Amino acid sequence: MRRNKASLRLGKRSLLGHIRAAARNSGLPHRVIRRDLVPWCGPLGGVYTALLTSRAGTILFLSCDMPFISASLLKALVRRLSRAKKALFVNENGRLGFPFLLRRATLQVVRQQLAVRQFSLHKLARALRAQTVRLPRCQTHELFNINTPKDWKIAQQQWRSMRGR
Repeated sequence: MRRNKASLRLGKRSLLGHIRAAARNSGLPHRVIRRDLVPWCGPLGGVYTALLTSRAGTILFLSCDMPFISASLLKALVRRLSRAKKALFVNENGRLGFPFLLRRATLQVVRQQLAVRQFSLHKLARALRAQTVRLPRCQTHELFNINTPKDWKIAQQQWRSMRGR
């Protein structure tokens, strides 16, 4: 997008504001990672920063470019993480990505991925032998993320249509 997506406004909130509202409405503690301890390595830098600086045993990772995600989906994902697994990723059409959960015990694997410059979340999920979940079709719209100007226009149209209901 060549600009800070977090500050784009959709309705009365920024994209980051939408994600923060979903996290707040889920009842889960939340915080925003504003600067990665290891910059220029995509989302893995934020993942590493959160795992290293959090006291939480399990962390739910969200992306600021997914404004349609709901608190109910976030709570459902937390409930679905198996006790035997260290990670849970949503599988959308073969792509593993946000939102996802990691236990703090995954820090060493994330550190190793950074060391060998493997910044892909898909590769991280594979390295962790992560649990994967597919959302019911009625929830897949919540995973829409904004990566291009075309996506931004689609999001604005979706937002307007949702507000009209």
